[in-house]
Amino acid sequence: MTSPTNLETPEQNSDNNLEPSIAPIGDSAIAGGRDLENEYLDELPDEVEMSLFEHLEELRLRIFYSLIAVAVGVVGCFLTVKPIVQLLEVPAGAVKFLQLAPGEYFFVSIKVAGYSGLLIASPFIFYQIALFVIPGLTRKERNLLGPVFFGSSFLFLGGLVFAYIALIPAALNFFVSYGADVVEQLWSIDKYFEFVLLLMFSTGLAFQIPIVQALLGLLGIVSSNRMLSGWRYVILGAAILGAVLTPSTDPLTQSLLGGAVVGLYLGGIGLVKLLGR
Repeated sequence: MTSPTNLETPEQNSDNNLEPSIAPIGDSAIAGGRDLENEYLDELPDEVEMSLFEHLEELRLRIFYSLIAVAVGVVGCFLTVKPIVQLLEVPAGAVKFLQLAPGEYFFVSIKVAGYSGLLIASPFIFYQIALFVIPGLTRKERNLLGPVFFGSSFLFLGGLVFAYIALIPAALNFFVSYGADVVEQLWSIDKYFEFVLLLMFSTGLAFQIPIVQALLGLLGIVSSNRMLSGWRYVILGAAILGAVLTPSTDPLTQSLLGGAVVGLYLGGIGLVKLLGR
């Protein structure tokens, strides 16, 4: 006979049979839920079959609308260009500007209006880009589109403000103080605005570095640890970028821009870490 201690009641047998099956059922349910969520995020909700010519036609329309927006912005800025010119002259302080050729200020006005109009029309241009690419994006990619556009616009404007407040005054003060006892400060208005506009827009482009890092991290191309491990090359690249992007050759402006690039790169690493990459 079997001893009582070895006997199991029907309830015990049913419990023992049920216990191993609970965990697999839960795991499969969780895995199935994750698969469904991934499938949902990877769907193309507005997928429409279009021929190559239909894609080209839509692209032509988006470009046409964007050009109209730029033209309206340029014309509007040209009609009110005087306050914009006066605002951009503020960092020069007491320096006097000369028109060294007939019509030089007129062409400067067109150049300033062009840059300003493009800046004002940029949100509409981004909107047209979004309308063109959204039908081909999954839900997961669409969720990234808004933060990327917003962050890119915010950083670009931040670059313009940084150049206007820090880089341009530092560069101009360097040039003024360097030749103060030798030459009188009378500058060509065309050369001045070429310097200012190029510096501002190149700085705005340099401020896009964290956005590029975030995209690389989210796409799984480069991790935050990998980015941090290449800090030596980043410092060297920032020095080269500062020398290339700044239209002047003074070391102060290049150092400020290079330091800003390094700071943005480190901030981008922090952003990628926050995103769990």
